[in-house]
Amino acid sequence: MSQPKILAFSGSTRRNSYNGQALQIAVAGARAAGADVTVVDLKDYPLPLMNEDLEREEGTPEAATQLKQLFFENDGLLIASPEYNSSITPLLKNVIDWVSRKAEGEIPLQAYRGKVAALVSASPGGLGGLRGLVHVRSILSNIQVTVLPAQIAISNAAQAFDDEGQLKDASLQQSVEHLGKTLAETVSKLTS
Repeated sequence: MSQPKILAFSGSTRRNSYNGQALQIAVAGARAAGADVTVVDLKDYPLPLMNEDLEREEGTPEAATQLKQLFFENDGLLIASPEYNSSITPLLKNVIDWVSRKAEGEIPLQAYRGKVAALVSASPGGLGGLRGLVHVRSILSNIQVTVLPAQIAISNAAQAFDDEGQLKDASLQQSVEHLGKTLAETVSKLTS
């Protein structure tokens, strides 16, 4: 089997984000399963709001081109998605939209076709960001991404993590690591 290549990112750029911490745990699971994981911080790729007039007049922003290249270079997506008002964050939606834009010589949604994604969320609320994951799953599925059925929503996130960014609940820690492992194994099987 080939070494799976996975792009990992969080829909939050907040310092000490719960979703960033959850992402790192899932990344560790994917790496332990042999994946080559590239972790990016979306604050390093500042983008204006997706706007076709801006795109036509000024071209595709350089950050969008760089992100799209990372999508092309990886077969799996490991996404930690915060929940804002029961839905996806504007940051994450904007990234998805810019990367979806068709450049000359590309087929529609080329950066997403054949990708496999795993989703995790963490929220101070009781549902752990679960309502937002429904929207992320729907968006990704509609743009040709296969989303793993398993997902993790970490509730009461303000109390869930220890000072080292690990989950206090050993079973939950294992589940998040297993999510990363499952993504790595699935991508490996599909790309062999």
